[in-house]
Amino acid sequence: MTAPARRIAHLDMDAFYASVELLRYPQLRGHPVVIGGRSIHQPATEPDGSLRFSRLRDYVGRGVVTTSTYEARALGVFSAMGTMKAAKLAPDAILLPADFDSYRHYSRLFKAAVATIAPRIQDRGIDEIYIDLTDVPGETVELGLRLKAAVRDATGLTCSIGITPNKLLSKICSELDKPDGLTILGMEEIPARIWPLAARKINGIGPKASEKLAALNIHTIGDLAQTDPAFLQEHFGLGYAEWLHAASHGRDDRPVETDSETKSVSRETTFERNLDAKRDRAILSEIFTDLCNRLARDLERKGLVSKTIGIKLRYDDFRCVTRDLSLPVPTADAAAIRRAAGECLRRAPLDRKLRLLGVRASTLLLKDEVGEVEMPVQGELL
Repeated sequence: MTAPARRIAHLDMDAFYASVELLRYPQLRGHPVVIGGRSIHQPATEPDGSLRFSRLRDYVGRGVVTTSTYEARALGVFSAMGTMKAAKLAPDAILLPADFDSYRHYSRLFKAAVATIAPRIQDRGIDEIYIDLTDVPGETVELGLRLKAAVRDATGLTCSIGITPNKLLSKICSELDKPDGLTILGMEEIPARIWPLAARKINGIGPKASEKLAALNIHTIGDLAQTDPAFLQEHFGLGYAEWLHAASHGRDDRPVETDSETKSVSRETTFERNLDAKRDRAILSEIFTDLCNRLARDLERKGLVSKTIGIKLRYDDFRCVTRDLSLPVPTADAAAIRRAAGECLRRAPLDRKLRLLGVRASTLLLKDEVGEVEMPVQGELL
């Protein structure tokens, strides 16, 4: 019997943190709002009962933007941007501190709602999931609309969904009609709908790779698909060139892995510009800490602890290195993860500029089976 054609969905909540805040402060709808402040930026209650909100222009520090509303994005403010830089672009934007307890609550709600329709889910973080719809009864459009309605009913929030034969294409498609979008695509539609998109729309092609492709006169996914693989290998190396070629043709065989199959949890970021380990130490240190904190929250949300912490570095020449450290006791503590990741970092070459930094937790165990523990690793980090 022939196996049914795969139907893989990528569901991405729309401006998730900001949208949760707008449920709490509906008077801010339609305004540029940035999430990323500190506790001092909590709204203050005036004598008449109204709220006074902090403005981005008043921010002082070296923090980074966690997320922003679409109105703020229209002004050029995006996640992972330095908050001081964002203040120059949108000084009148409202600034709110992050409330991760609330975000985790709504994350659990939307994922539980999806699971009632399609239980085979791969968790990709607090605001996005992959869903295997292959064996779920129903027409594809109907399923997409049911998923969106379930999320809206459970949370009051909107999401955008891409449904295609694989994870790579679905990730692209979930971004095509934001917010509140539903995009369905078959392999035969790749030339018409995917190839005209910028090459950077492929998840895994960051700003620097996009710049390098542009310098080679490769601007769109279609340009990349028509490029001789040997030419790509000459400029990017064998492994990355093979992946670029396959991705541009929409090929991706990765399965949707459920939580029970999770082998590792990771967080990584590609920088807007290449960073030097010495000259940009302060920026790297803040990003490094944020990645470790986010990784710890992911583990906590999944009820996991890790016995192996690792890092991933990608240099300005696109070469990657990884380093891992086995822990004497498992942990999900952010400070312990940062200490362990810092030990890994000391064993990695830092003689070239960095374009990507990642932190990974593997050898995962259920927290309930081992109790709450923290590893005794000491030392100053990046």
